[in-house]
Amino acid sequence: MAARKTRTKRKKVPLVTRREVFQICLFIGLCMYMAQCSSSQKYNQSRAEPRATSSSETRKRTEIAGYAKKYLGAKYKYAGRSPKGFDCSGFTYYVMKNFDVDLVPISREQEKQGKVIPVSKAKPGDLLFFRRSKKGTVFHVALVVSNGSKGTFVVHSSSSRGVVLDNITTNSYWKTKVVTARDVLSR
Repeated sequence: MAARKTRTKRKKVPLVTRREVFQICLFIGLCMYMAQCSSSQKYNQSRAEPRATSSSETRKRTEIAGYAKKYLGAKYKYAGRSPKGFDCSGFTYYVMKNFDVDLVPISREQEKQGKVIPVSKAKPGDLLFFRRSKKGTVFHVALVVSNGSKGTFVVHSSSSRGVVLDNITTNSYWKTKVVTARDVLSR
């Protein structure tokens, strides 16, 4: 009789654990949720009218920009709307709320508020909205603190740096993504 080789049964090891499947599903769900930051409205720069600003409006805009700068260095927190931590739209919501300007704390909805203006004409207190492509969804919002010959400076909450001041005219990442601007103050 020939000797039989005995086979030992190998335990099947799954390629992906249940925990990893859960984490992947959670990640995909979060990505889909964040991708909802879109607007069906299109920006038409040719319709924008020249903007006159009264001295009281200029003063209010300056106050808003100054108030926003007080939070430089605050930490980023997903869906955060307080000095304990801000996301981008939570930051603009919080700053404007202090000046009795009602904004929805969601960037894609904030883009629907106020009046469309050319990005080049944005003034302190106006909001700038960012997309990864011109027809893509809004993924970020920033508050203008100045716009002049040295560039457009904004205060915003960045997921990697918290609340920061950036010149989007010279910033290689942001300058290609700014698409629309809104005046939410002079209604």
